[in-house]
Amino acid sequence: MIAAHLLSSTSVLLGWLIYLPLLCWAIWRAPWVELCSDLRRQHLLGGTALALFVLWLVRRDFDSGLSYHFIGMTAVTLLLDWPLAMLVGLIAQLGLLALGRQDLAALGVNGVLLVVIPVWVTEACARRVERKQPSNLFVYIFCSGFFAAALGALLCIAAAFALLWLDGLFPMPPWLEDFIGYLWLVIFPEAFINGMLVTALVVFYPDWLETFNRTRYLAAPWKDDDLPR
Repeated sequence: MIAAHLLSSTSVLLGWLIYLPLLCWAIWRAPWVELCSDLRRQHLLGGTALALFVLWLVRRDFDSGLSYHFIGMTAVTLLLDWPLAMLVGLIAQLGLLALGRQDLAALGVNGVLLVVIPVWVTEACARRVERKQPSNLFVYIFCSGFFAAALGALLCIAAAFALLWLDGLFPMPPWLEDFIGYLWLVIFPEAFINGMLVTALVVFYPDWLETFNRTRYLAAPWKDDDLPR
């Protein structure tokens, strides 16, 4: 997460111009009828928003204005699908804003970095997996869970540092040439947390995952005795 004083006015405006239309699109595409009629979905939405808010509160704030915390949007996207995941990310951001842990001006940029990029990456990976229609359960877990979380974290960090470098308001650390080595300390835990959450949901509550094809992945395999004669 980036503080507002590290961003130029152009970056702040650009962040809002990207984030607001995508939020409006998510609101338009959200399944409001199913959400209002299904109490289980309402509980999932509220519980996920609270869990994401608490996860983002567990963070390390640096004096420079940067903050580090786990993202967690991959599991949220697979659980709720991308429109509701976008809204849950907004709710978590508004909670941080109410506690004074985020700047209003930087909400657009942080929304793009922490919400839009991970959700887009997860949705792209999930669609790619679904297009291939694999019958192996582990393909969904690793490609849509572990790999999507790792790739989302990588793109989020790369985009954040590229933005700070272009704005020139943040003094880059002298160890920047060793940055690739430090990336593993961020990417692997992010992939592990999201992947384990997705694995637990697949095992215990597969009907909670909106992006999980239960008919294909959990169908009983054919036996020779089951073949028609």
